[in-house]
Amino acid sequence: MMRRIWVLTGYLGRRGLFSLSGLLYLIGTLLFWFLFFPPHQGTPNIANYMLLIGAFGAAVAFLLTLTITNQANRAVNYPLLVRLPSRVEYLTAVLLAVLFITLLLQGLLALLAMYRGPGLTLRLLELPPLWLALNMLAIVLALHASDFVTDGWSRVYVYGVLALLLISQNSGPLMSQWVAGRLGVFSRYLIRQEMVGIGNQISQLANWIQGSGTEGITAVLGIVFWPFQAILEAIIAGSFNTVQALAPAVLLLYATILFMLAADLFATKDTQFVE
Repeated sequence: MMRRIWVLTGYLGRRGLFSLSGLLYLIGTLLFWFLFFPPHQGTPNIANYMLLIGAFGAAVAFLLTLTITNQANRAVNYPLLVRLPSRVEYLTAVLLAVLFITLLLQGLLALLAMYRGPGLTLRLLELPPLWLALNMLAIVLALHASDFVTDGWSRVYVYGVLALLLISQNSGPLMSQWVAGRLGVFSRYLIRQEMVGIGNQISQLANWIQGSGTEGITAVLGIVFWPFQAILEAIIAGSFNTVQALAPAVLLLYATILFMLAADLFATKDTQFVE
């Protein structure tokens, strides 16, 4: 199995790297370096170095995933897919090919930015797990956005849930009050329909959300988005403490869950190749 995956990874990686799109990504990398890390000015500090290159890697990983999945979804690759014992091998090869090219471009940018840049010293050890976790999360999110993996309305559901979580995180109290109000209206409707038991239960839930439940919901949402906040705070502070060091691992856990969902969708969907 691993041999088939590595062969497919090399095939997809070469097609993505040695193509017009690969050349455009390379030019984009050089432009990013020239604009954000001007060789005549040098890199301001290590925090700027880590954040900018990390954001660049995540953006390239997302866009490159859409490019590679478009190439992998062409009819010329149909004989490859039907001969595999599992479709998941093909999807894994796509992920690895994107990750390889992304790390290559990100590494090139990191080396170029070192010219008259900051001294990394021991912080060099923090970069691989941090950038790898962000890249993996961006790749699996892009997989769900691509026609290659999407099955019906799946991407609407995935991104809808993410948008709802993000909105709730930014406006937790207001969202809780709105939900409590809708539940209160629904409970009164049930009571008027003589479903008193269920109506009272929903009314109690609305009162809980409107009271102490708001803090609980905000705390849960804070845990979901904690890795991003922890990484940002650690980079600005100049070091990761014991708890913050777990943030990249949590992001990899998120990426694993989303990839398993993508693999399940891809393995069961009716694949439609394009010319």
